[in-house]
Amino acid sequence: MQRIQVQSGPIDIVAEQETLRRGKPQVGALVTFVGLMRDINEGADVLSMTLEHYPGMTEKALAAIAGEAAERWVLEDISILHRVGVLRPQDPIVFVGVSSRHRGEAFRACEFLIDCLKTRAPFWKKEQTRQGERWVDARPADDQAARRWARGRDPSRPES
Repeated sequence: MQRIQVQSGPIDIVAEQETLRRGKPQVGALVTFVGLMRDINEGADVLSMTLEHYPGMTEKALAAIAGEAAERWVLEDISILHRVGVLRPQDPIVFVGVSSRHRGEAFRACEFLIDCLKTRAPFWKKEQTRQGERWVDARPADDQAARRWARGRDPSRPES
């Protein structure tokens, strides 16, 4: 099962974790990632951030990433929830959760999902700093992390 949602309201992390495991006695591992808004970026104090997206297009991109994870690993459930609108420091921005029978697959799938989400999902971020507004550029480190998974490769396993 996949749960993909882009929302303006808060993310209920505990409820999302419960959804990934409730009524699924075969689940042996639940791995989640919660991305929080930081109060500093590139040396500037960040007061707030506005996240924008293209409705429909964004959900389709997230579903494709989740589908790719489901093809690579044996998973019981995947949840990707992403906030849009105005956020403040310490607000959860994104929740990625994976349940599986085994921890190894759940850990790798969760890492894959967030690495790919950062580069392939169409979101735009504008920060409000004490010096004014500015758009946030993609980070080279995010591109590098996503490239590790290219062509079906699992970077946690040695090359043969």
